[in-house]
Amino acid sequence: PNAISFVVADIPGLIEGAHTGAGLGTQFLRHIERTRLLVHLVDVSDASGRPDPVKDYEVIMNELTALASSLGSLLKERKETIAVAESSAGGLISAALLAVPGASAYFQGGGVIYTQAARRALLGVPDTAVEGIRSSTEAYALVKARAIRALLGTTWGLAETGATGPTGNRYGDAPGHACIAVAGRVERAITLETKHGDRERNMWSFARAALELLETSLRQR
Repeated sequence: PNAISFVVADIPGLIEGAHTGAGLGTQFLRHIERTRLLVHLVDVSDASGRPDPVKDYEVIMNELTALASSLGSLLKERKETIAVAESSAGGLISAALLAVPGASAYFQGGGVIYTQAARRALLGVPDTAVEGIRSSTEAYALVKARAIRALLGTTWGLAETGATGPTGNRYGDAPGHACIAVAGRVERAITLETKHGDRERNMWSFARAALELLETSLRQR
């Protein structure tokens, strides 16, 4: 009676050039956000014929960073714009989108909305608008995504709220907990749990999940 069911998916490795369609390409990348936990296995044995696991790891990170470039191209092609309201990601979502040449064509602005004071002053969201909605929830992330979109008049609003670590937040969420939302032609919100308290790694994970959610939403018709 107390059994818990879950699904395990063995996904083929992410290869260099995935963001341009090589291998499973974005068919793999866009589904990462559906997982609660992603485990990457790097073979470090001599028999693997790949003696440099650090390089393997860097390839993966480069591919995920390159996802922002493909998002930028898609936004420019559609003449659509985006604004970002992040928190625990500390500006990494905006930085990834702005690293693409020509980002001014689609990136209208954003901010690190790290406190309630910032939410009131920078997003213009009063306490009455979030009554009964606490931070670090999907509902709160949607409020932020809608607010930044309306504030800057963009096609899309992307928002993140969470706890990077090394400890959890005051609401009882564990480190590595984040809620991410996108508002626009479609609205979606997800919850990510990395299950660890490495602050920097969580910041990158939150940013990556936000970009992947945006990519999925952009391609949804």
